[in-house]
Amino acid sequence: MSENAEPATTTADFWFDPLCPWAWMTSRWMLEVEKVRDVAVRWHVMSLAVLNEDRLDELPERYRESMKNAWGPVRVVVAAQQKYGDDVVGPLYTALGTRFHNEGQGPTREAIAGALEEVGLPADLIDYADQDVYDTELRASHKEGIDKVGQEVGTPVIAVPGSDGRQIAFFGPVVTPAPKGEEAARLWDGTLMVASIPGFYEIKRTRTQGPIFD
Repeated sequence: MSENAEPATTTADFWFDPLCPWAWMTSRWMLEVEKVRDVAVRWHVMSLAVLNEDRLDELPERYRESMKNAWGPVRVVVAAQQKYGDDVVGPLYTALGTRFHNEGQGPTREAIAGALEEVGLPADLIDYADQDVYDTELRASHKEGIDKVGQEVGTPVIAVPGSDGRQIAFFGPVVTPAPKGEEAARLWDGTLMVASIPGFYEIKRTRTQGPIFD
């Protein structure tokens, strides 16, 4: 590469479940990272319903109930992707997440319908919320993401190519509110730095507040 050559854009693969408020916070940070670093996000679905389907008996009752609602939104996103291509995933996620989280509507059919209308997708895609037509594709996408980090974590999962040819993949980061500007850049640089160490597994502290939606 010559001294004047532009640096190559790094593709950051991001796996999300639209139901998860913490994945939503991380996704909004990643949109900010795109502005301050030469990074392009490629969106993929994973599923909390799939992740937890074999351990529902171990979950608190309130969380078990939420898993029943987890199938619909992610099925709609997968159906949209299968029918209209990868480029609809990010905008549809933004439309869904804004309604579910920022506006407090939750994963209702009305919220899903509004999101589909906003991004110009057919209203009848909502019918896939109750159908398993694309569950094979949903499970494959979920497996691709979760296999990079292990079954002990959840959503989001981020994977980027490392400088040595190895892929760097990790769960999180879990952060609120979503950092902006130089703070977003520093978090990105630091996350990649620690995640690139092969034997590094975890930094954690007790969460003292819930997601802060802008």
